[in-house]
Amino acid sequence: MPDTTSPPTTSTTPSLSKQYVASDVEPRWLSTWLDSGAFHADENAAKAPFAVTLPPPNVTGALHMGHALGSTIQDILVRWRRMQGRNAMWMPGTDHAGIATQMLVERDLNKREGKSRHDIGREAFLEKVWEWKDKHAGRIEEQMKLMGFSLDWERERFTMDDGACASVREDFVRLHEQGLIYRANRLVNWCSDCQTAVSDLEVNNIEEQGSLWELKYEVADEPGRFIVVATTRPETMLGDTGVAVHPDDERYTDIIGKTLKLPLCDREIPVVADSFVDPEFGSGAVKVTPAHDFNDFDCGQRCGLESRSIIDRQGKLCGDIPEKYIGMHVDEARKVVVADLKASGNLGEVEDYKVPRGRCDRSNTVIEPMLSEQWWVNTEPLAKRAIEAVEEGRTKFVPELWTKTYMHWMKNIKPWCISRQLWWGHRIPAWYCDACGAAIVARETPTECTCGSDKLRQDTDVLDTWFSSALWPFSTLGWPEKTRSLQAFYPNAVLVTAPDIIFFWVARMMMMGLNFMDEVPFETVFLTPVVTDENGVKMSKTKGNVIDPLSIVHGATFDELMETAASNPNAQKFVKKNMPKGIAAMGSDALRFSLAAMTMPGRNIRISMERVEGYRNFINKLWNASRFSLMNLEGFEANRFAGVLAEGAPATDSENALDLPQRWILSRLQRVAAEVDSSLSEFKFSEAANALYHFVWGELCDWYIEMSKPSFRGEAQQRFVAQGVLVTVLETALRLLHPIIPFVTEEIWQKLPKPSTVSGTLVTTLFPESQEQLIDEDAERDMGLIQDVIVAARTLRATYNVPPAQKISVEVRAPSTDRRAVLEGGASIIESVGRLTVTISEKGDHVPQSAKAIVGGDIEVIVPLAGLVDIDAEKARIRKEIGKTEKEVSGIERKLGNEKFLARAPQEVVDEQHRRLAEEKQRAKLLAEALEFLA
Repeated sequence: MPDTTSPPTTSTTPSLSKQYVASDVEPRWLSTWLDSGAFHADENAAKAPFAVTLPPPNVTGALHMGHALGSTIQDILVRWRRMQGRNAMWMPGTDHAGIATQMLVERDLNKREGKSRHDIGREAFLEKVWEWKDKHAGRIEEQMKLMGFSLDWERERFTMDDGACASVREDFVRLHEQGLIYRANRLVNWCSDCQTAVSDLEVNNIEEQGSLWELKYEVADEPGRFIVVATTRPETMLGDTGVAVHPDDERYTDIIGKTLKLPLCDREIPVVADSFVDPEFGSGAVKVTPAHDFNDFDCGQRCGLESRSIIDRQGKLCGDIPEKYIGMHVDEARKVVVADLKASGNLGEVEDYKVPRGRCDRSNTVIEPMLSEQWWVNTEPLAKRAIEAVEEGRTKFVPELWTKTYMHWMKNIKPWCISRQLWWGHRIPAWYCDACGAAIVARETPTECTCGSDKLRQDTDVLDTWFSSALWPFSTLGWPEKTRSLQAFYPNAVLVTAPDIIFFWVARMMMMGLNFMDEVPFETVFLTPVVTDENGVKMSKTKGNVIDPLSIVHGATFDELMETAASNPNAQKFVKKNMPKGIAAMGSDALRFSLAAMTMPGRNIRISMERVEGYRNFINKLWNASRFSLMNLEGFEANRFAGVLAEGAPATDSENALDLPQRWILSRLQRVAAEVDSSLSEFKFSEAANALYHFVWGELCDWYIEMSKPSFRGEAQQRFVAQGVLVTVLETALRLLHPIIPFVTEEIWQKLPKPSTVSGTLVTTLFPESQEQLIDEDAERDMGLIQDVIVAARTLRATYNVPPAQKISVEVRAPSTDRRAVLEGGASIIESVGRLTVTISEKGDHVPQSAKAIVGGDIEVIVPLAGLVDIDAEKARIRKEIGKTEKEVSGIERKLGNEKFLARAPQEVVDEQHRRLAEEKQRAKLLAEALEFLA
């Protein structure tokens, strides 16, 4: 590890290895940061707070690309604000993930011992879950550390630790005291596989191929008159308690209030009027099964209809129905009921139909709407305050378009079913008295009922996982106790999360935060883009196109990837097609930079190894530039240069006077510093990353370092100033880059000579601020002109296939006296960087067989080609290139003119074709001009 306590200020400068090896650098700096407590925030510090709470991943989970993206964004924000002197606290933690973890342990128990949880009992099963948690927990935390995420690990929490348990119980009891939590027999989404109720948000609603059956119900007092109803679930007719028609439907006004004979059952049901019926759909009459359909339940409540439960928790028929159907699974019962209806003459037409069907998000089992006594939260009063907070701008969404999504859900919110028929989770703090039937909700376990009986039993259900997660921003800080941490770090500054949990989590945190803390839980919600594979397909285990972030960081052979995908044929196909040679180790910084550079509002992130490799090359470029710089800093006196730029560029007659390239690069550095700070403030991560990419690669490496090389070979004072400017620019660039790529920047920064007043690590060094006194518009304008000339000469060289190593003569004609003077002053730069000889004049005669480019509106850059290329061969080559380009343009135009392609292709694919078309048209134009100049 480099000695960070007393950086060198003169003489021997540390060097960098020839190549950057992430696997050597990253573990060393991670260890140093963690050991030094660099990520810990002191709640008593007299600094402005900047608090972020990590969306807690499942305790038994593993890092996936969504985690990597969200955590990279959070880490950029936290490191940036920490370097700005804020008291930055990033709260880590994991979620107990009730249903997911219980299912994992149950499967493991069955596999190892051939037993179910019911065989061993609740207490024994929970012991096994805790053992599982202790064994597997920590994996995702370690993976996050490997990515360099600067979480305050000393504060790590778990949604079922002692503090969380106390918070959840207090929350439940207070809401109950407020009359917002109640127990009721209502319709729920029931998963017969998970054996629990699940929320609407945990149901995937998809269309599947099915049938639409017409059923005929005879009017009781009018033999031969039938009312036809249509259904996609004919087996539920055994639980019908009414038929509804629209009150204004003249076809049925005469039978509203009458009864119909329910086929296959020895009972009659009433015809009721309800405006929810669409008279234009089918016959305009709807069967009503209040116990097994949400719309029917509401209709039944309005019309006073009975609710008959005919499906049990295993998905089998039960209740007061003909005995022959009892015990049949719904799928079997459907076939039998249809056959019996046909036999009885009560079956009408049957047609193929796209059936909207809900499936459990966990098990993919068809969800059964079912009447069940559960605990509920009356969310409407809570949602009202959460809506007002967003309308008043106390919390804002970025991108702003998600505000509409949030508002729509909140304004149409329904009661929240919070009880789950599971064993793993926060057990509901309610007890029932066997003597009098009373329900007791309490903070502490009661010993007896108000009736005097001690025969109390606790509710066996647990709370929805999202109930505890809703308290996360303040429960992690010690609530309900009024701790110093709670005072310092609530509300959070920002929440970074995925859009698909706006309803699961964000909305509920808003409601609970306002209810218990009387403040919004966060000022800004940043919603991350969707991560897809390089083909634009969203990553999912089912599709098999998931890429493990750590496989990118550390690399993985083809055999290792295939072994990981062994249980998933789709994953194996994906590996074979996209990673036949495995994945090369890219390092954490390369992946982090890739994710940041591709995070644009409203655009999915397409992860491809080619893109990540491109950003790894950027890191190598930075490393090599730094290595060159260190090789030229021998003897540099950092303390002596420390104040040279404090007041701006030194006077032109000063011994420390700066030349044009030095004034230009310092000015550009200030512009970039301002742009990065502004972009991060506005959550424009791609703009911040790309500004730094282009500055470091394009302006610092490709231009300034090349232009500064002669100064390093000059006399002592000239060398000293050149060294000072290079160190200043490189050191500042490293600080700007650090929040995005912390490992490589820390390694390089430690090697740079710095004033004796600077020590420690980049983690706690100040983030650069733009220095207005160093902005030099004249230098930027003049250097821009010089660069344009060099680029034009390079382009002409490439266009006509003049070898890069061959020195060429260039004539530059500039009518303007001022601009000509700039070019004359920069002639040495043009010649050294452009590898050419230049003649600068006001005007001149036509030069035959030459190439010409126009820059700056009226400046001609002319390259005589006679003797450099075979003119006739070059004409033939260009004509051939024009033909190929025109063919490419024609092909793209045909594709963009195809309405089927435009209708089916993703928007980003269409955008890419438009981009290619513009590029090819521009290429054709330039080739035509090149051919014309050779005439």
